[in-house]
Amino acid sequence: MGADLLELLNLLLGLDLSALGRPAFDFWSFVLGGDPGSLGQVLAAVDPGLIQSATGAAAEPFAFPNWLRDFLQFMNDGLVVGSIYALVALGFALIYKSTSILNLAQGEFLMVGAYVCLAVIVDFKLPFVVAFLMTMAVAVLVGLAVERLVLRPMIGEPIISVIMVTIGLAYVLKGLLIMQWGNDTKPFPKVVDVDPLQLGGVSIDLVEASAVVVAVVLLILFLLFFKYSRTGVFMRATANDQQAAQSMGISVKRVFAMSWCIAAVVSAIGGIVISFKLNVGLPLAEFGLKCLPAVILGGLDSILGAVIGGLSLGILQEVGGAYLDRFIPAVKEVFPFVILVLVLIIRPYGLFGTKEIERV
Repeated sequence: MGADLLELLNLLLGLDLSALGRPAFDFWSFVLGGDPGSLGQVLAAVDPGLIQSATGAAAEPFAFPNWLRDFLQFMNDGLVVGSIYALVALGFALIYKSTSILNLAQGEFLMVGAYVCLAVIVDFKLPFVVAFLMTMAVAVLVGLAVERLVLRPMIGEPIISVIMVTIGLAYVLKGLLIMQWGNDTKPFPKVVDVDPLQLGGVSIDLVEASAVVVAVVLLILFLLFFKYSRTGVFMRATANDQQAAQSMGISVKRVFAMSWCIAAVVSAIGGIVISFKLNVGLPLAEFGLKCLPAVILGGLDSILGAVIGGLSLGILQEVGGAYLDRFIPAVKEVFPFVILVLVLIIRPYGLFGTKEIERV
């Protein structure tokens, strides 16, 4: 019976329904399922134009129930924001995993990527692909300069001293950016003019959704890099014990330079992706600090944890904020730091961080 119905449906789809007219349409609908609307649903899935040609009326678009549509929209927004968090968290984790340094100038590295890419597109009238590649080159140079001029003299110094240096570096970078481009917020030009994808009433911005793809691709690349590449193993060894790494012939200076270059490139990519959703300006530096809870949640030395922590925090922030904002105004702004405090209390090393045990 099923094969006969399938053959009949194939035969019907090969006919010109506009020539058959409404009576024939209702007749074949009854034969297939007893319900004239059942064939309409089948044909609408194949080609909505078939229904319009046969009945003279367009098929109604599929839509989720309101409560489900709102929830899925919040989840989509959370994934986009979480992917941006994950990209920034990757920069934190890369530097900490290879040098045991917590870089508090991460937000300023985002600003460097966003401002440079914007300037190349707007001032030099170059296409986005060229601007992106030039921004990556500038990021490498910035990473090398920071490592050579600021951090290399700090090799062997207490970690707290190096962290304080990164705070000073943040103010220096921010000051240089303000001197060059001012402190006005600037809109980032549209890279691709694509209409949002509508899926059951849920609006999905394909350009913003690219952050999810970028985060997943970078996660896979860095996991393979640290596990299988020679340089990745050197970075892990240096982070574990700098003196032991040097005694084994590993160039700590080269490892530091490589780490900061990679982190600067990842941060520049994050700054560009953030600019798709937000404007380019000083708030990007604050956004970098808002990503710190994502790193703590996943684990400071875990690449996988940085991505999972970023995605989780973004979803919790958007979904929780959407439902709780009516009871607690502006809860989205403090939600990441509430998560930070709870994680530090319950699991100080994060979900995927390495637990260190010291003998006293």
